[in-house]
Amino acid sequence: MSETYDVIFKGGTIVNQDGEIARDLGVSEGRIAAIGDLSHASSGETVDCRGLHILPGVIDTQVHFREPGNTHKEDLESGSRSAVMGGVTAVFEMPNTDPLTITAEAMADKVKRGRHRMHCDFAFFVGGTRDNVQDLPELERLPGCAGVKVFMGSSTGSLLLEDEKGLREVLKAIRRRASFHAEDEARLNERKPIRIEGDPRSHPIWRDETAALMATERLVRVARETGKRVHVLHISSAQEIDFLRDHKDVASAEATPHHLTLEAPECYERLGTLAQMNPPVRDARHKAAIWRGIEQGIIDILGSDHAPHTREEKAKSYPASPSGMTGVQTLVPLMLDHVSKGKLSLLRFVDLTSAGPARLFGIACKGRIAAGYDADLTIVDLKRRETITDQWVASKAGWTPYHGLSVTGWPVGTVLRGRKVMWENALVTPAQGESVKFLETLSGAAS
Repeated sequence: MSETYDVIFKGGTIVNQDGEIARDLGVSEGRIAAIGDLSHASSGETVDCRGLHILPGVIDTQVHFREPGNTHKEDLESGSRSAVMGGVTAVFEMPNTDPLTITAEAMADKVKRGRHRMHCDFAFFVGGTRDNVQDLPELERLPGCAGVKVFMGSSTGSLLLEDEKGLREVLKAIRRRASFHAEDEARLNERKPIRIEGDPRSHPIWRDETAALMATERLVRVARETGKRVHVLHISSAQEIDFLRDHKDVASAEATPHHLTLEAPECYERLGTLAQMNPPVRDARHKAAIWRGIEQGIIDILGSDHAPHTREEKAKSYPASPSGMTGVQTLVPLMLDHVSKGKLSLLRFVDLTSAGPARLFGIACKGRIAAGYDADLTIVDLKRRETITDQWVASKAGWTPYHGLSVTGWPVGTVLRGRKVMWENALVTPAQGESVKFLETLSGAAS
């Protein structure tokens, strides 16, 4: 008697920890039930994946979806729609909303807003502040919490913890790996006069690599003294790569597609404030160093740092213009294009976007194509040539710095717990997003 599955994804090349092998994949009740030759099995639905590669669902661990507070530029529904249109099956959303995500009530509100309204699965960071440090041990264990996020340098929003005393108190209080925006606030403030009105090329001169390195060095020192794990977001400089190489026992690191793809001064001359990010896109030397960080394993994961603003907001004259760009939808096609050019292997891409996030953050039953795991899949055509356009972007912001860029490699399908959410550039299933579960908080996980 043949096996029966809800869905069989047939004839694709499955990319996993054991390589790239042509196999079928059977799904039952939202989980992977079998991997191999399922030619004699039956199913309620069969998805033809011949000529396609099936990856574990891509997890973007740094997005800003602006809800609550600034929903004119993004909200949980539109941001997650942009995610699945780009092949992303889960996101970790940041706490610099309005109100800030720094209380149990704010966290519960976000989880409630996201459930079955977001198109992908989700978790939310709680912001670490001087005022909530005593509550962090409880907050970091709440259902749907990805951990604690700390801004050591000011960026979008009012979350800021710039002093060493506050940093030490936060690290002493928590148990899970915490994530950090590492720029030295004092240096940023003292260098503000060197910004040039109307010239975003001065952005990386103001927020220089020394500001990033100073904060990262301080963070790692305090992490070592307190015996805690830290995660340094959006590495932007060669100096950070060289430093973090010697501190992998306590510090993990993230790179972003924009720091790997764009470079100064060309991006500022071509895009103006659309290229303005914190920390900034720097010159070719720094971009090459971040690529070296990927090649040498110093970089652990990729995150998009999707941070949308409207065209009108970005059109303000620098430095009044806000920092941030869309990115969750372009993460997969941009990085697949780098794969096509030989900058990294497909297996390394999977580790950076699926297995890596699961390993660092202790995600339960995601990040691998394995029996018993959630059937979250990113299905891609490595040979497909497409052009990224503003019109394709589903974010409320409605623009991408990569408008007009032709890439090789494209997300064909986004599958969440065995159900096609996006297929061939179309949203095909109503929102079904659930909160991500973590190994360190399973006792409090929502069903």
